[in-house]
Amino acid sequence: MNAPSPRVARGGALVISLCAALGAARHAALTIEEYKIPQAGAFPHDPAVGADGSVWYTDQANSLIGRLDPASGRFSTFPTPTPRSGPHGIVVARDGKVWYTANAADKLGVLDPSTGKITEYRTGTAAGDPHTPLATGGAIWFTAQQSNQYGRLDPSTGSVRLFPVATAHALPYGMVAAPDGSIWVALFGTNRLGKIDPATGAMTEVPLPDEGTRPRRIAVDGTGRVWFTDYSRGRLGMMDPKTNAVREFPSPGGDRASPYGIAVGTGGRIWYDESATGQVVSFDPATEHFETVAIPTHGAIVRNMSVDSTRSRLWLALSGTSRLGRIDLPTTRP
Repeated sequence: MNAPSPRVARGGALVISLCAALGAARHAALTIEEYKIPQAGAFPHDPAVGADGSVWYTDQANSLIGRLDPASGRFSTFPTPTPRSGPHGIVVARDGKVWYTANAADKLGVLDPSTGKITEYRTGTAAGDPHTPLATGGAIWFTAQQSNQYGRLDPSTGSVRLFPVATAHALPYGMVAAPDGSIWVALFGTNRLGKIDPATGAMTEVPLPDEGTRPRRIAVDGTGRVWFTDYSRGRLGMMDPKTNAVREFPSPGGDRASPYGIAVGTGGRIWYDESATGQVVSFDPATEHFETVAIPTHGAIVRNMSVDSTRSRLWLALSGTSRLGRIDLPTTRP
């Protein structure tokens, strides 16, 4: 397959800083810097950060894989080999290759940044809908929401193995690796989390206390605690695998805030988006203190976010506004 030609443009950083009301100026106010994507109708779905600080993203509407160089503000784009493939999730593996799910084409794709070449692999999921990718243990794992499956691709052979979720209509969604090597999945159609043994692929389902809980995205901190956004009830949740104890924290935006994308940032803070209020939330587990910052451009939803721990930055895909967002993470506690 011939390598697609990268398209390079300067989007120009659209810098809009909004100070959050933090009280007593205990540390610098949170701000969001926005980068306008130059392609018309761009719909960034997920971001991922490379070792060099480059920000890769999926443009679902234009069927592109994009790259932003934050230092220069330059954007490069790589068309997916399969047109209208609906690129969705994205992750950068240890070797620097960029993997994405072609959600509308039943494929996983991998882009080699050194050549621009994209190679695709068919997943064979029941509904042809690979969703969230995860690069861990030398393999590429992924969820398939409507198929009620998850899978593992061996990059050395391209072979795929699929696993069904035992609970019907579980809608496996967000997926993340824990420090002990296990893999956690948010089962969005249920009040459950799934824990996968990567050696066997077997999943153990862990019920959450409230029947109405609907975990959508998921993150694991350095101690192994699993954090999740409860999309239906407007809460941030935490489950400790050592005891299966669960704690819930009402989101600042209320029961209908619809928490979505989530990540663990510097100092162990939990960051997530309230998709119904247009604000990003920071939660400090040590003090149980919340802070919020509004996304400057109205109409943005952060479906996923990615942390650049080397540079203490949080990157946001601002779906609905054709922009990427950046928060420089505080290194001190409030």
